Amino acid sequence: MSELDAEDLPKLPPAPAHASARLSVEAITRLTSYGEALAGDGVIRGLIGPREVPILWDRHLLNCAAMAEAVEREARIVDIGTGAGLPGLVLALVRDDIQVVLIDTLQRRCDFLSEMVEQFELQDRVSVVWGRAEEVPPQQADIVTSRAVAALKKLIPWCMPHAKVGGRLLAMKGQKAGEELQAARKSLHKWSAAKHAEILTCGKGWIDPPVTLVSATRGK
Repeated sequence: MSELDAEDLPKLPPAPAHASARLSVEAITRLTSYGEALAGDGVIRGLIGPREVPILWDRHLLNCAAMAEAVEREARIVDIGTGAGLPGLVLALVRDDIQVVLIDTLQRRCDFLSEMVEQFELQDRVSVVWGRAEEVPPQQADIVTSRAVAALKKLIPWCMPHAKVGGRLLAMKGQKAGEELQAARKSLHKWSAAKHAEILTCGKGWIDPPVTLVSATRGK
């Protein structure tokens, strides 16, 4: 994309009024700066499509921010297939008590993420790892997150090795979350996680539709 094309990129809309229902002014300011980076450099570098810019707030930024409702205090999070930082970087921007490891297979995404970590001065609690989830050493995380990466059945063997015993997988899913959970029962059994798997809803009352998560806790 040329510099002339960059001037014609769609602009990030203002934060919607309902964002202030659950997010602090500081969190919204950070998300706005991040959204502007996605809308500009992110589009130019092919991290998101230009058609995503008008819906960045409701479809991406606030959806990911709502996941924070399911994250305990001072959690260590590993985000598998983070892409441009969704949801891992968003969680770090709205929660200053958590540590996050962002894992992705594409160097250009990791380069962008490293720039965001520096821009927001998150070096003390956010790190970026370039590689495949199955090749990265186990991270012993409290929570392993993933969004729009793969069906749950396929996702489990990538994510569960990075969760400590008692740690959880939190996978953002849509209307077929129940179907995916049933299809993944055999995979969950391998990690003693089937008995502690459930569907959670976050963002009720302030984002529409709310976010649907599959939560599965790794057993011994």
